Amino acid sequence: MFADRAKITIKSGKGGNGCVSFRREPFVPEGGPDGGDGGRGGNIVFLADRNLRTLMDFRYKKKYEAENGQDGMKKKCFGKNGQDLIIKVPVGTVVIDEDTGLVMRDLKEDGESFVAAKGGKGGKGNTNFKNSVRQAPNFAEAGGAARERNIILELKMIADVGLVGFPNVGKSSLLAVSTSARPKIENYHFTTIEPNLGVVKLYDKDFVMADIAGIIEGAHKGLGLGLKFLRHIERTKVLIHVVDVSGSEGRDPKEDFDKINEELRQYGRRVSEKPMIVAANKIDMVDEDGPEYREFYDYVTGQGYKVFPISAPLNLGVKELLTEALHQLEKAAQEPEEDDYEYFDFEADDKDPDYRTVYAGFDGECYTLSGKQLQKIFDSTNFNDMGSLRYLYKYIERSGAIDELKEMGLEEGDIIKIDDFEMEFFDE
Repeated sequence: MFADRAKITIKSGKGGNGCVSFRREPFVPEGGPDGGDGGRGGNIVFLADRNLRTLMDFRYKKKYEAENGQDGMKKKCFGKNGQDLIIKVPVGTVVIDEDTGLVMRDLKEDGESFVAAKGGKGGKGNTNFKNSVRQAPNFAEAGGAARERNIILELKMIADVGLVGFPNVGKSSLLAVSTSARPKIENYHFTTIEPNLGVVKLYDKDFVMADIAGIIEGAHKGLGLGLKFLRHIERTKVLIHVVDVSGSEGRDPKEDFDKINEELRQYGRRVSEKPMIVAANKIDMVDEDGPEYREFYDYVTGQGYKVFPISAPLNLGVKELLTEALHQLEKAAQEPEEDDYEYFDFEADDKDPDYRTVYAGFDGECYTLSGKQLQKIFDSTNFNDMGSLRYLYKYIERSGAIDELKEMGLEEGDIIKIDDFEMEFFDE
């Protein structure tokens, strides 16, 4: 089964907590704090691997978590960093952040990788909080939080030339005679239910050709195999439009040609702008000089397309068709590749301008404070140590949150709630 789309959840590792520790060695007066820092949490890394063909593995495993960082230890020993989790995907996979709909990375090359979710930073041990006034800090910093994301994986095959056309017009036969690929070939519709790739070798050169099957009228709306196959056309540089000019299925070749082109246009994403060559297949079943074929030929060439009469099973005219495809590829290679993706902004995500913001509110019963940095300091607070509590309060005060609460009506004796912790407010 060919799987080309999957949804998964990834979670980086949490940073290790800093250690609260003091030297307790004989004959060492005033040993002081010696708590070490916590280790960094593991990252989630996506890696393109040419040995993978589909996204089938992600149908069975949906959640991926990196290793947490180790907590700091006494004697200023650092905690071990969490191990990165490397997720291998096929070359051609587009990694999308589901919440924003933005593309995180388009992995087009073997070995290409990127960090999709950074691990939390390790918390600082109590050694870092010692100063001239606070000689024995009895608190340390909590490790940074893990990052969790919902991810969509979309596989778009890497192929130079794509074969398009109605079912049963001979695309698989053309692929088989042109390459060493052995697709299933039968005389019924939708014989091909997954994309097939093959390598064409011509004049000491080669290129990858794909049979993009399943396109019918309405495919851009998901009819037939629809979008499942249309997305694989996006990466191709040249299209070969295969048309059954014999009309063996009772259809008009000109109408077939127009309908497929309309589907490509409706799908968008510049697919209809790609260079296209028309392969007039099953030419052995019609008179090449007859009025039916000449009418089709004049109709298509009148729109600016080159037409090559072929018979794929008999290997007639195939070399001339592939030669033109190679020529179009060489022309396309000189033009810079563009895409219409809107990319995820990792730099803005890392900076997170709201990280240090403290939000003040009132829930109808008590006053509340929340914020990412506040939560981290709160998790680091030792509520049995006045120095640690003072550090928390000073942060809240410097943020201006107390003034905001006073404007909301905060008075001495009122309750302020942070997370599940409640404390009584005393105005100094």
